[in-house]
Amino acid sequence: MGDILAFRKAKSADRHRGNTLCRRGFHKWVVVDTPFDSQQGRLVTRYRCERCGEIKTEGRSR
Repeated sequence: MGDILAFRKAKSADRHRGNTLCRRGFHKWVVVDTPFDSQQGRLVTRYRCERCGEIKTEGRSR
């Protein structure tokens, strides 16, 4: 069997799917890890966006 090729060009909405949400601030955050920060004395949570890969760090107080 050969490869299946698309007959028509992909729509602009399909090519940029999910990317426009992140540009407007609607990320899809997922917890990556929660290390302990010894300088601040508290846990720090790291989040990563599933769509664009941006990383956000958030500290939790006691």
